[in-house]
Amino acid sequence: MSLALNLSPAQTPAPVAAAPAAEPAPQRRLRAVPEGTEARGFVLYVGVDELKAAAAGTDLGAIVEALKTLTQQLVPTAETHAAVALAPQGVGGRDVDVVRLALQDPAALAKHRKQDAETIEPESRGGVIIDLSRKRVVLDGEVAPLTYKEFELLQYLVLREGSTIDRAQLIAGLWGVDDEDAPNERTIDVHVRRLRAKLGGYEEIVRTVRGVGYRFDRHADVSVQHTSTPSPDRF
Repeated sequence: MSLALNLSPAQTPAPVAAAPAAEPAPQRRLRAVPEGTEARGFVLYVGVDELKAAAAGTDLGAIVEALKTLTQQLVPTAETHAAVALAPQGVGGRDVDVVRLALQDPAALAKHRKQDAETIEPESRGGVIIDLSRKRVVLDGEVAPLTYKEFELLQYLVLREGSTIDRAQLIAGLWGVDDEDAPNERTIDVHVRRLRAKLGGYEEIVRTVRGVGYRFDRHADVSVQHTSTPSPDRF
């Protein structure tokens, strides 16, 4: 059985014009990318500390995982790397500014150096300036001739201000168990003695706690310029 349909001209459907092919949207170029280069990724600085995250019912690890998941949904082939920004407790400042500085954002570093130059010129101040960002100590306008290890020893105590650090902890924190040059608990006193000698009239900021170890005591004429350091991927 066959069925034929005869359509009169009036009944013939009008031809449907093919829709013009959509032109691809022009690729938006990032203003910060100069000619001759290409963007290979981006950094998103998130300023939130652990207490704020906890108050919101989450934690930093959960935030990172959520961002990683969103990235994978948008671009399944994308690779991600997250680094937590560490800063001394009580350093102050806006969270996002601390994060940018800790993770070595060039603009934040430049701003930080400019502020240093404007606010802590050694020639204009007396007392003690312990500058952790520049790794130097300024005594009454003069830079103290500390060695690298002497400064690291002072910094270790400064970052634990008010706490007495025993000799074994100093050795483990500054030299490590596998360092052939690591002093023993007796010779660590020599390192401390040399450090105190270079502090001159301010040697009492490194206080000896007999039978225990050493402690950093801040005085009214002591200023500590803090810095932050980046950490490896923790998530």
